[in-house]
Amino acid sequence: MSAIVHALSITGSMAWEIAWALVLGFALSAVVQAVVRKGTVVRLLGDARPRTLALASLLGAASSSCSYAAVALARSLFRKGADFTAAMAFEIASTNLVVELGVILALLMGWQFTLAEFTGGPVMIAVLAVVFRLLLRPGLLRAAREQAERGVAGSMEGHAAMDMSVRREGSFARRLFSGEGFTSVAHVFVMEWAAILKDLVLGLLVAGAIAAWVPDAFWRAFFFDGHPLAAKVWGPLIGPVVAVVSFVCSIGNVPLAVVLWRGGISFGGVVAFIFADLLIVPILTIYRKYYGARMAAFLLASFYAAAVAAGYVVEVVFGAAGLVPGRTGAAVPVSGVRWNYTTWLNIAFLLVAAALVVRFLRTGGPAMLRMMGGAPTDHEGTGHHTG
Repeated sequence: MSAIVHALSITGSMAWEIAWALVLGFALSAVVQAVVRKGTVVRLLGDARPRTLALASLLGAASSSCSYAAVALARSLFRKGADFTAAMAFEIASTNLVVELGVILALLMGWQFTLAEFTGGPVMIAVLAVVFRLLLRPGLLRAAREQAERGVAGSMEGHAAMDMSVRREGSFARRLFSGEGFTSVAHVFVMEWAAILKDLVLGLLVAGAIAAWVPDAFWRAFFFDGHPLAAKVWGPLIGPVVAVVSFVCSIGNVPLAVVLWRGGISFGGVVAFIFADLLIVPILTIYRKYYGARMAAFLLASFYAAAVAAGYVVEVVFGAAGLVPGRTGAAVPVSGVRWNYTTWLNIAFLLVAAALVVRFLRTGGPAMLRMMGGAPTDHEGTGHHTG
């Protein structure tokens, strides 16, 4: 019983440490999604030119951080006419280049990991674009499109299909600060939380259990800690494999990344682990439903190669620049609630969250929440116009 209590206390401490950052990140994402319509996104992603992929990355970074919703939205964009490579770039950025991920990495692991995220993410997308250009055959892409057009349900389909952006015309500020803008931000904010909550809780529980129950000696041996060259070669190769079998995606894998880093995985290995959140077993199953078994296997191989390449690039560049931090800087929080800056930030941002939740409840939000898991075409164009 004491071991379980210890694991749960670590989980609670981690959750408290990152609560304000999550609220901030989701609020910023909600603001962007409230004023950028999904139809606009489709029109901008019609090809795989470098400029388009850069734009897809920026739009993805401002979108959902839930892996399941990102995968469903990428399929929706593809069905509506977006280029497949651009849709995949959007998907990767939606989970790996979002603000909340960067803030949480800085809080739990150090600013170097945040910089590595925003350095390695574009590298991963660039590598993926090259792999697609060289190896993605027209026949495989046609088969994937045919399967996508069947509209087989995966997960978070209703959420991905909803367009909750502001309908009124006008400037960014006029639309955002209107009553409809407040409603839109509140709806997106709560829906994003609902989408990510299960993975976040699972990630915290898994990280707490591993931190409490798995001895450090196991991780040091597994990651070749004490053998610098072997560790740097092995880390980016094994990091994505750990991600695949962890069943934890999105922001939920950051607490586990802390445990792995403390356990001895290389700097590049942590980056590759974080970037492989779109390769966990449940999402691979969704790829098979969306695009067929052959394309699912192709995405597994290409995403893995891109994550490994990004890990190696980050390892080499940050190592040469002397930016790889020490492991002692990434501490697993165990102190619980204390009266410090974290507590004050949590209070302030939880009040913001409460205001958005109240607005959500008063403007038809619960009905939309019940539609989150609907069929992929059930809610196309769904929005709200409440002032």
